[in-house]
Amino acid sequence: MKILIGGAGEVGFHLAKLLSNEMNDIVIMDMDKDKLLMIENSLDVMAYRGDITSFKALREVGIDDTDIFISVTHLQNTNLTSASIAKDLGAKRTLARISNPEFLYKENQFWVQGMGIDALISPEKLAADEIYSLVQQSAFNAMHPFANGQLFMVGTVLDADCKILDKQYKDMYLTTKGGEDNLLMPIAIIRSNERGEYQTIIPEAETEFRIDDHVYFIVKKAGILEVYKILGKKQEYFKNVIVLGGGSIGVKVAKLLKDNKHNVKLLEINRNKAFDLADDLNNILIINGDGRDGELLLEEGISDSDAFIAVTGSSETNIMSCLLAKSKGVKKTIALVENIDYIHLSQEVGINAFINKKLLTADSIFRYIRQGSVMDVTGISDLDAEVLEFRIHENSEIAFKKVSDFPFKEGAIIAGIVRRNDGFIPTKDFIIEPKDHVVVFSQANLIPKVTKYFK
Repeated sequence: MKILIGGAGEVGFHLAKLLSNEMNDIVIMDMDKDKLLMIENSLDVMAYRGDITSFKALREVGIDDTDIFISVTHLQNTNLTSASIAKDLGAKRTLARISNPEFLYKENQFWVQGMGIDALISPEKLAADEIYSLVQQSAFNAMHPFANGQLFMVGTVLDADCKILDKQYKDMYLTTKGGEDNLLMPIAIIRSNERGEYQTIIPEAETEFRIDDHVYFIVKKAGILEVYKILGKKQEYFKNVIVLGGGSIGVKVAKLLKDNKHNVKLLEINRNKAFDLADDLNNILIINGDGRDGELLLEEGISDSDAFIAVTGSSETNIMSCLLAKSKGVKKTIALVENIDYIHLSQEVGINAFINKKLLTADSIFRYIRQGSVMDVTGISDLDAEVLEFRIHENSEIAFKKVSDFPFKEGAIIAGIVRRNDGFIPTKDFIIEPKDHVVVFSQANLIPKVTKYFK
């Protein structure tokens, strides 16, 4: 399959990395020579310098025999135009990244299809949905469902309330049994060493859990409450929420929360925009002010707020305002960050969750165009790793084998299996069958081999 990606920014790069693990013929196109050079040096893909809205450039790169054209620049009009041209020149399927949510409305779909665009991806909607799900799960800073919600990946930081501190994985494993079936499995621990460097640990029987560890679990649907027990937490309902930033994401999050009975206040620093929002959102309290102003936050009841969500266009503003909110006693803080390098800061500074819409976008596009046995994928933003869901076929190499036969002893593990709409956390003797959905954690360097193993 030939895939042409328009745009060599962070979305294009992450998407190319995902696709190159499974598909051999990937071309990425951009006008920026430096970005293309970095991609060529990092990934096994072809980089082509050219304008993605140019008929000539698209013909030169072979658009007429391209299976999928994906336009993911930061400019919506460029993406729409290039996708439309690509379809007209022979691309079989086209996808475009958009910022205006009106394109997603049902009444506008006929127009979109008339342009020759098969699918639209909205990073703002993806980010809003992710933020909303994290507000609903008070103790988690990451959450992703697999196999129609039969299994979940959840992430959390261990604090002093945690019941498994200084205990070994094998002991925790025994205390989380429901009958003969395990409810959860830790798949990765991110831990800071004495030099302040982060290391990734795939838990083994003797692995101890320590305070401030960032731990990711694969959990059965019935095991979510068990994770809360392990953490020494109760699942809380965050009634009062403050949203900072009146852009597309902020408005979407505020509406989602209000529709689900949360009390919402929306802060916007631009006076004219704040007045416009007040006219449009008459059931949400709009406040004109700077979210970094401690006195303003106190006046607006920050101390009585359960959650604070910062989604302005500035990563630095989002981080600083979340830190301020945390210092005032807010239980959960969520910051939107554009720079992927900031992701590790969440563990260091105490912000509960960081959202990066570029990573969400790339993962979403990958799911849309998944190939062969890969049914779903989500990145773990703290480290260079993915959690993938595979569907097992009759001729899959692992079919009819035990979990213990999985050949990747370090860097990848089978963490969950769904069979006939029932989730399992498998033991080593669990036999994998055709039609099973298998959830695998894999570090990035092993993903090509792991993917090939499940074909």
